[in-house]
Amino acid sequence: MGRTASWITRLAGLTAAKGIAAWMRTLEYRVLAYDQRVDPRFGSERPRIYLFWHEYIFFPLYMRPHCNLAMLISQHKDADILARVGHHMGFVCVRGSTNRGGAAALLEMARRGEHMHLAITPDGPRGPRRQLSAGPLFLAAKLGAPIVPLGFGYDRPWRLNSWDKFALPFPACRARCVMGPEIHVPAGASRDDLEIRRQGLERLITDLTIEAEDWARSGAHRLGETCERQSSPMLPRWESPSVSVEADQDF
Repeated sequence: MGRTASWITRLAGLTAAKGIAAWMRTLEYRVLAYDQRVDPRFGSERPRIYLFWHEYIFFPLYMRPHCNLAMLISQHKDADILARVGHHMGFVCVRGSTNRGGAAALLEMARRGEHMHLAITPDGPRGPRRQLSAGPLFLAAKLGAPIVPLGFGYDRPWRLNSWDKFALPFPACRARCVMGPEIHVPAGASRDDLEIRRQGLERLITDLTIEAEDWARSGAHRLGETCERQSSPMLPRWESPSVSVEADQDF
């Protein structure tokens, strides 16, 4: 039964990945970066940690495939298909969260972060919405890797009745991304300092998200923007899609 369920999940993941890619391909993408060098598509020997809110997870999955990125995805069974989707779109998926498998997932992300970029939705997998957990800051301090906050937005998307109000774009709508500047977390930061930084980073990710959403609604052109169209083929991959880790602690 378990083996059958696994193959069903694999097939569902591949089908969902192809469907999402076809849907997202219709969108009009524009990106504005405070510093173009932080974009993972340009490659870098310096790993970075990319943070964005859970409700927009389809955006980076589609726009930045095969960019040497490891993404943290919940260990919950509900996220099995999402992990397969991420795998087919060119991401390494590390399974874990702040309430299940958290500490071990953080250790695995730290190991991956020595030679890969990391992508984390710091309010997932269960919320509260747009609230930053402390885990990514501890990870940044441990690795000495800069954090890059990202804001995404669609032009008046559908919103699911979920904890994060998950955003589903209309076909052919405007999609916008604002990449913030690198944020550095010193290795010797105290817990009080980390909490101040956490609050500031939470506000920054939300501000960038609101900026991207307003930009998408307005349809305006912005100085320094780039117009993008993702055309890389998505090939089926049937090997193990993720690294699953277990632990009793949370981060």
